[in-house]
Amino acid sequence: MAEYKTVRKNAQDQFVEKRSRFIGYACPVQTEQEALDFITSKKSEHWDASHNVYAYILRDGTMRFSDDGEPQGTAGLPMLEVFKREGVENVVCVVTRYFGGVLLGTGGLLRAYTKSAKDALDAAGIAAVRRWVKLEVGCPYSLFERMKTECLSLDGAVQNVDYGADVLLSLLLPENNAEAFSARVTELSAGACSALAVGEELMPVRIK
Repeated sequence: MAEYKTVRKNAQDQFVEKRSRFIGYACPVQTEQEALDFITSKKSEHWDASHNVYAYILRDGTMRFSDDGEPQGTAGLPMLEVFKREGVENVVCVVTRYFGGVLLGTGGLLRAYTKSAKDALDAAGIAAVRRWVKLEVGCPYSLFERMKTECLSLDGAVQNVDYGADVLLSLLLPENNAEAFSARVTELSAGACSALAVGEELMPVRIK
């Protein structure tokens, strides 16, 4: 399966702009029905809001958005553009607005809905869904930071660190980069350390 990026978890954030309160929600989904169910739940939760704007994008190319009464093109579409810029899929976002009595204008609405969607994505975190190789590397403390740097430079992630006489790092590397990382471990340690593959798994891992 080709790798892709999505949000890591269900999350929310909010801010106030000229007395209007914007609450952004982001959630990972697998199907359009899941996206629609999430939207329905937020509309029910915020039944008294001025607007419940939404956007979602799926891996199969499905993209939908609604301005929910805001001026056309000022709300749902900017949220969808945030997804595209971040490169995420299988995600739905709902931005709830409680109108504060001050008109924001077209530009103000564009900025507010863009910010709310981006803030919600940041709160949720972005994860890469790919096949990861699990590696363990034991090394002296003098090489600890260098090993982490090499892992991150190859799009890897540090899953766990055990501190003892030496350091034991549990790492995740994209399957295409695992061999290159293993070679770097041998090179950096002059053959004293090695990366041991202990398994592999298809899963989301936070990258941002």
